[in-house]
Amino acid sequence: MNIQSVKEELKNTVKMYLTKNQYGEYDVPSVRQRPMLIIGAPGIGKTAIVAQVAEEMHLGYVSYTITHHTRQSAIGLPFVKQKTYGGKEVSVTEYTLSEIVDSVYRAVEEQKQPEGILFIDEINCVSETLAPAMLELLQNKKFGPHKIPKGWVLVAAGNPPEYNKSVKEFDIVTLDRVKRVEAEPSFDVWKKYAYDSGVHSAVTYYLGLKPQNLFTVQKSVDGVDFVTPRGWEDLSVAIKMYEKLGFEVTQELVEEYVQSYEIATEFFRCYLLTNKYKTDYDVDRILSGETETPGASRLSAAPFDERLAVIEVLSGGVNARASSAQTAIVLERAVKALYSTVNMMEEGEARAYLTERCETLLAKASRSSVEKEREADLRLVALLKEILLQEDLYLAMEKAYTDAGENRAAQADAVTVAVESALSFTEKTFGKGQELVALVVGLVSAPQFVAFLARNACPKFMQYNEMLLTDRQNKQLLLEIKKLED
Repeated sequence: MNIQSVKEELKNTVKMYLTKNQYGEYDVPSVRQRPMLIIGAPGIGKTAIVAQVAEEMHLGYVSYTITHHTRQSAIGLPFVKQKTYGGKEVSVTEYTLSEIVDSVYRAVEEQKQPEGILFIDEINCVSETLAPAMLELLQNKKFGPHKIPKGWVLVAAGNPPEYNKSVKEFDIVTLDRVKRVEAEPSFDVWKKYAYDSGVHSAVTYYLGLKPQNLFTVQKSVDGVDFVTPRGWEDLSVAIKMYEKLGFEVTQELVEEYVQSYEIATEFFRCYLLTNKYKTDYDVDRILSGETETPGASRLSAAPFDERLAVIEVLSGGVNARASSAQTAIVLERAVKALYSTVNMMEEGEARAYLTERCETLLAKASRSSVEKEREADLRLVALLKEILLQEDLYLAMEKAYTDAGENRAAQADAVTVAVESALSFTEKTFGKGQELVALVVGLVSAPQFVAFLARNACPKFMQYNEMLLTDRQNKQLLLEIKKLED
């Protein structure tokens, strides 16, 4: 199943295991809570979805890569203790608390979450000395004599043997104790995630043209050429930081993340072209509201792939602004909640509360795998630190709430301007043809923009959407665009 389906199955499993009956006990007893084992190729998002589920369900989260552990750190260190049996004193061996189990108990206290997910990665790569302990973990949720706390769901992941020489196939005894699912890469699923996470538009555009290159592993004369979704996302982060810092993005940088010379070369050319188109056709000016640009006449006569690249950049620009608008909404809500709480406290108590919130948000941001959520948390931390420096805490909180509302409104206006301008520019340049259809389709495929539409009226977009996507002739254009892409 694709990674999104695996995520939904994981959510259902966690909900099932954490549902309590009328007596306050878990409906599914611990012995029947089979750990979920996710098997899939490296870099397709197994670790990310587990962290996302924990965050979205407001659960605690502890992650360990088991190959980094020895038997002693996993099970605990032995020590001799004196005990009395039948009036006779004897020496017995006991074990200190497992490092992994200790981390779960610490997470319960530090994250203030009595329920959570313990994630064990690369579980099928354990050493021979740890293998019996893994069987005990999967069967009884124990490391040595120490049990994982009630309310903590065990999830494990591993790679198929063709991707990792260290993999040891699980036997029937082990597999009969897990809930096994197989995760496969899917470009359609990844693209939605990429738009939601703000992956660089050059990456989404290139993979839209070559979706088969999202994940590939091929033997070559030099070894193995491979590319993974994780590699593309990490490359996106690197490119965005290089652009922010003014560094030159080179093919050598691309090859550090895309371990295939042919694909790296193709992508780098695509990156240079999309950058060139963005500059040549003044995309930022268009998204700021200027639909009359000098490059419009040249673009109307450009090859189809060039026109489609500009449409992709326009769509990505609208979605990026929509993402900023969503972050502004999250920030305003958080400030409003804090404002209401602080107003009911004495100043000393309020300052202590805001200080604690800063620490909690920083810890949450360090665990977050979603860029926009991490950004929202860090922005709130920066704002709270600034408020704590003010002499009048209550006045500072009131101003922060007002400013957050104004920022949310300004960000929403920027999205409206961008989408209306992009639509007007595209229609003026190409008419009501396939380019306009491609823009509308790109926008309705962008999760942040769709979320924006759910909260904000955008009559012009709805007019174009209805006009283009309900017309049979224009639906046929979608098929023609697909053929041209192929």
